[in-house]
Amino acid sequence: MTGSDGFAPDVPAPDEVTAPWWEATREHRLLLQTCARCARVQHPPRALCVHCGSDEPDWSASGGRGAVDSFTVVHRAPRPDLAVPYVIARVRLAEGAVLLTRLQEREPDAWRIGDPVRVAWADLADGRALPVFVPDAAPAPDARPPHDTEKGS
Repeated sequence: MTGSDGFAPDVPAPDEVTAPWWEATREHRLLLQTCARCARVQHPPRALCVHCGSDEPDWSASGGRGAVDSFTVVHRAPRPDLAVPYVIARVRLAEGAVLLTRLQEREPDAWRIGDPVRVAWADLADGRALPVFVPDAAPAPDARPPHDTEKGS
């Protein structure tokens, strides 16, 4: 997809580790690797579990909801055809995995850490898609209410 902002990323070809993830993106399904031994999730896909070293990764579907963990607003484009500003973020999914992604559908300066987000998709010319995240009206699954500093009576 080349949007009006010039977003047309170069993405790597699928390999034996990433092929299931890329195939799922064709259907706008977000998969996470889940370790058969320790049951923890990871992203991006790898041959070994980063938590326990198992070489038996499996796949599970993500609900696609999470919260902004960190972000930056890019004001200087790495390419002349890419419109600025845009937002690159770490999104922590409800399942615990962290994705490096783009935030869309909100003014760049309006984003805040902890904002609830949901997955959307940027379709690529070859039929695959990239997960991007947009504001979610529902509270983030791991969002906590603000800390009450008043002492109760």
